[in-house]
Formats: sequence, C-alpha cells, structure tokens
Amino acid sequence: MKIGLRTIKTAVAAPIALLLASGLHLESAASAAIITILTVTNTKRSTAKTALNRLFSLTLATLIAAVCFSLLGFHPIVFGFYLLVFIPLSIRFDLAEGIAVSSVLITHYLVAGEMPISLIINEYLLMILGVGCALVANLYMPNTEKKIQEDQMVVEVSMKKMLGQMSAYLNQPAKEEELRHECLTLRDFVREAQVRAQEFEENRFFSGNSYYFEYFAMRRLQLRVLADMLQILNRLDAAPEDVQELRELFEFTSRTLAEENDGSEILTKIAETDQRYQQKQLPESRQAFEERAMLFQLFQLFQDFIEIKAGFNRKK
Repeated sequence: MKIGLRTIKTAVAAPIALLLASGLHLESAASAAIITILTVTNTKRSTAKTALNRLFSLTLATLIAAVCFSLLGFHPIVFGFYLLVFIPLSIRFDLAEGIAVSSVLITHYLVAGEMPISLIINEYLLMILGVGCALVANLYMPNTEKKIQEDQMVVEVSMKKMLGQMSAYLNQPAKEEELRHECLTLRDFVREAQVRAQEFEENRFFSGNSYYFEYFAMRRLQLRVLADMLQILNRLDAAPEDVQELRELFEFTSRTLAEENDGSEILTKIAETDQRYQQKQLPESRQAFEERAMLFQLFQLFQDFIEIKAGFNRKK
C-alpha cells in the first residue's frame, strides 16, 4: 500500500488543527480537523483558493442563517429554508465547495438555539484554524521540474523516432499500424505529463509562467495531427518516386525536431516540395489521381504539424 505525500500532510495537519482548537477551548473543536482534511489539496494555489472560498462561504452562510433563524426560529425545518437559499447562492458565486463545511458549522447555531457573537467568532476560528493548518501543510511541495524536463526529453525522443519510422515505413501499411499504437501511447504519456506540469506551476504562488503546461499542450496538438497523418499513410500506396521527397522531409524533421527548433527551416522545405508537386503533370489514371490527392492532404497535415511548433515558439 502506497501512502502519498498529501495523505501524510493531512494526517499531520488535521491533529494539529484539533489540538489548537482544543487548546483555545473552542466549541466543536473536531470541526477544525475535518476542515483541514477537506482543504488540503495537491497544489499550493488550489489549497489557497479553497481556503479563501471556505471563508467567503462561511460569511455568506452566517448572514443567511442569521436572517432565517432570527425570523423563523431555530428549528430543523428552518435549516431546510436556509439550505434552499444558501446552496443556489453558493453556486451563483462559485462557492459550491464550501457548502458542506459551512453548513456543518451553521448546525452549531441550530443546536445552541442562538447566534451570539461569541459563537459566531467560535465558528470563524474553527474555519481559520482548519484552513490555516492546511495552508501551512502545503507550504512544502517537492520540486518536480527535473521530472517534467525528463518528460520533455522522452516526448521529443519518441516523436523523433516516430518520424524516422514514418520515413522508413512509407508505403508499408502493416508497419503504419504499429506506429498508430505508438502514437496513442505517447499521447497518453503527454496527457499525464501535462497534468504534472500544471501541478508544478500551481505550486508557485508568484509565477504566472505556464511554459511547461503550454509545451505539452503543443505536443498533444502535434500528436493529434500525427495520428491523422498515420491514417492517410495507412492507405497510401504511391509510386516510390512520388513519396521520395516526403520521405526526406520526415527524415530531416526526425533529425532536427527539438524544443528550441522553431520549425522555420522545415516549413521552407515543405513549401518548396509542395510547389514542385503542383508543377508535376496531372496523373492520368483514377488511382494515381487519388494517390496524388492523399499526398497533397498529407503535405497539408505535415505543414500543420510544423506550424503548431512554430506558433508555440512565437508565443514564448
């Protein structure tokens, strides 16, 4: 059984919240521990956002409860009226994640049969201790940047390999099936790497840089185009002389594909090759015409593949 870092931090922070609440002689001290458990998340930013939302949510809940209980009395049915008002407003103000926690704290007023200032302060202190311990627990986050950079290398090496294989396997449909499986596997890997990149960036409070997340988003788009290219290659059965230039383009890209390469050189080669194809005589047979059309479509997709990377470099 594997115990994750979030579990360890929760197991440490929740008892501390309970001890602090008990030390301050707060009513329902255990609620502070529950709030801590529900507030610890995977990243610093998400924990901070959750903490603030819970405080805003408690304020909204307290105001609604004060109106409902003062007008209609401290009765379970009135608590139902409170929920009828509180839940829609929480959703309206994007505070839905605080509905359960705030409503549990509001039941303390219901049980007491009153809402004195001292009890309201008690509930706020429970919330502050709970979210505060969660925030402190998440101040430590392991630096995963090295892992993300390793993910980048894996993606680039795999894509180079695939492009090299596409060059070697042109006009071999059986081989293209293997490449499609590799492409789908790599897309899953990139999706997971993008999640890690997002978590890494959300663990930096004061950095708006989302480079790694956008990098993997760019590679996912490229792999989507690559999958479309492989579908065409799986049906392509053109003459060897017709695919030679395409083979050379794939081979050149497999050697030059890299994070820092803006793709301008290969875009020039694609444009030159496309122009040469358009200057060729039209094919005479229907089959040859269809093969030429597929080659043209393949060139367009390959150009999209490279332009995605070029656009990413321009935005950096």
